[in-house]
Amino acid sequence: MALRDIVQDGDKILTKVCRPVEKFDSKLAALLDDMAETLKVADGVGLAAPQVGILRRVCIVDVGDGEGVLELINPEITVQSGKQSGAEGCLSFPNQYGVVERPMFVTVKAQNRNGEEFTVKGEGLKARAFCHEIDHLNGVVFKDRAERMLRPDEIETK
Repeated sequence: MALRDIVQDGDKILTKVCRPVEKFDSKLAALLDDMAETLKVADGVGLAAPQVGILRRVCIVDVGDGEGVLELINPEITVQSGKQSGAEGCLSFPNQYGVVERPMFVTVKAQNRNGEEFTVKGEGLKARAFCHEIDHLNGVVFKDRAERMLRPDEIETK
């Protein structure tokens, strides 16, 4: 495993649509392992492949709920309901936060690292993270969806 550099604001790769994953091999497994390590070190809740310079439909989410890292390959949201509005940030946009409306509940269909299909449900933060990371795969960043950006004095610290 290796740490990957996280692409930063202004890099055009963040605006590009990713291609589907077709080969489920050791190269994909290495990417997923590297992304998990990078996410942990960066102390984030999600990371998408374009954020590490790879234009493939791969993302991971870990909201700290004890489930560990969820790997989503070729994910798509199949069900969404409810609404939540709150502060959102991104590892590619350090120290920038905006108010973003997202669904409260989502169901995602995806594949695992072996190519097997599965579905996973998310509520609250997990739903927000799924939507945020899948947006990255479509070249959409949270700032594109923000109702407004937050000033530093409006951001709650941990």
